[in-house]
Amino acid sequence: MTPAIDTTAAMTALRSAPVNAPHPTSDPVAAKKAATAFEGVFVTQFLSEMFSGISTDGPFGGGQGEEMFRSLMVDEYGKQIAAQGGFGLSDAVQRQLLKTQEIPH
Repeated sequence: MTPAIDTTAAMTALRSAPVNAPHPTSDPVAAKKAATAFEGVFVTQFLSEMFSGISTDGPFGGGQGEEMFRSLMVDEYGKQIAAQGGFGLSDAVQRQLLKTQEIPH
């Protein structure tokens, strides 16, 4: 039996935790890294929907093992696709990050 979680105490602790605002940056390398990570998540979600209708049973299916590890495989596919250029979304995200986080002179 799992222990009960006191959600009120958890929410109170979460609300009292200090929130750090993002630091303005003009570092294109950091912006590119964040943009590529964002695109990786986007591609992963896209691929997850594609794979959701594919059955894991049958003569060439992986059964329960494939079902269990499919999300990890799709996550890696998403990261690799984004790292190799992806859909081109990271370039637009990087430009927007740099634009909105410019340090005022």
